[in-house]
Amino acid sequence: MRNTRSTQLIFELSRPGRRGGHMPSLDVPEAALEALLPAGSLAKAALPLPEVPEPEIVRHFTNLSTLNMSVDTHYYPLGSCTMKYNAKRNERLASLPGMLDVHPLQPDETIQGMLQMMYEMQQALAEISGLPATCLQPAAGAHGELTALMVAAAYFRDLGEKRTKVLTPDSSHGTNPASATMAGFKTVTIKSTAQGLVDLEDLKSKLDEEVAVLMITNPNTLGLFEPNIAEVADLVHQVGGLVYLDGANMNAILGVARPGDFGADMMHFNPHKTFSGPHGGGGPGAGPICVTDKLEPFLPSPAVVKQDGVYRLDYERPRSIGRVRSFFGNTGVLVRAYCYIRTHGGAGLRQVAENAVLNANYLLSQLADVLPVPQGNRCMHEFVGSASKWKAELGFTAMDLAKRLLDYGFHAPTVYFPLTVRESIMVEPTETESKETLDAFAAAVKAILAEDPELVHSAPHSTPISRPDEVRAARQPVTSCPVL
Repeated sequence: MRNTRSTQLIFELSRPGRRGGHMPSLDVPEAALEALLPAGSLAKAALPLPEVPEPEIVRHFTNLSTLNMSVDTHYYPLGSCTMKYNAKRNERLASLPGMLDVHPLQPDETIQGMLQMMYEMQQALAEISGLPATCLQPAAGAHGELTALMVAAAYFRDLGEKRTKVLTPDSSHGTNPASATMAGFKTVTIKSTAQGLVDLEDLKSKLDEEVAVLMITNPNTLGLFEPNIAEVADLVHQVGGLVYLDGANMNAILGVARPGDFGADMMHFNPHKTFSGPHGGGGPGAGPICVTDKLEPFLPSPAVVKQDGVYRLDYERPRSIGRVRSFFGNTGVLVRAYCYIRTHGGAGLRQVAENAVLNANYLLSQLADVLPVPQGNRCMHEFVGSASKWKAELGFTAMDLAKRLLDYGFHAPTVYFPLTVRESIMVEPTETESKETLDAFAAAVKAILAEDPELVHSAPHSTPISRPDEVRAARQPVTSCPVL
């Protein structure tokens, strides 16, 4: 029998007088409160919070959690997002009292251990990227992009140059043009070749002295390493521009290739993708950036520095763009990434990349006969197949396959991105999945292709909600959940 209570809102479970705990009576006189707090800051009445006993609260949220897929419960082949499993030891280490209870307003001398970890994290990211200067402040990958472009803008202002354009490939992540626009630049799109790589002739035609930055992902969104990346960087540098490396796909080249070595001037990391950290759910994140020496003066302040064996926060940066994040970054996420890097070491990080590439190519070989891959018969950490043939011959789309995979216990892969591939299905197995899991996923895809197209088109059939009207859901959200 379906548990109908799990579909109710916590407010619908509320009954007057029920509670899971007892708060002590207020022992501060009202006059003292009014003296300590601004006028009007005290609530005039009790907040309308749900009144629910502890067992009901636990069951409610536990039941809700079972309705969701997560990387702890299911395989997540979500392309371009690196939804890999991360060891729980990093969560435990980041939750130690000495990590968890540090307050950002403490004097530097009382947080030497945390500052040492952040300093060493800066050094590690500089070594991995091949770019010597690091800022840990940005709160996410897109925030790192924006921060780096703000650094670039400050650099050109310092030179007295007015540059207005940012170039982005047509297969780039959507955050790239968004970040460029927010930083005050105009976005110009660079075409891809039939092989899914940067069209050098199109790039050359759009390079001039107004170009500030080329934003490029390498390996790119198709899971291909740009073989001409050094030439691309050189062309941009010849007109005085900078090269920004979108670090979303660093999982593929850790310890193998360094962006700074193939021409990048700046980049961001996604610790939750490349290293260990929470991923998804809109929670706190991090997007540290690394830059060349000439851009270092413009990085946000403060930076963590070491002088005479003592760590401190350096605010004395006259050309800095200023703070882009409260205090000096989301240390909780960065500590997890620090633990991941220290656990693996250099050889271990390289093995991460090698296994990610191996898994992706193995899965590509298993599916290539049923899921054509338009660009390349080899890939880096992910590949992009096309369901165009299925749509023409069987009548169901990439979205239909993604929905049907939910019935087989697999999270749906990314679909319809990048836009350069029609009916695209982007798959990234990551380095943490076993051969057996990859074989099971490939078998599920093949089994779906043999099913009744109408069964596939109407999937999923095993989830509490099948196919909502996504446009209507966004424009007219229903905020109460009916009992099923």
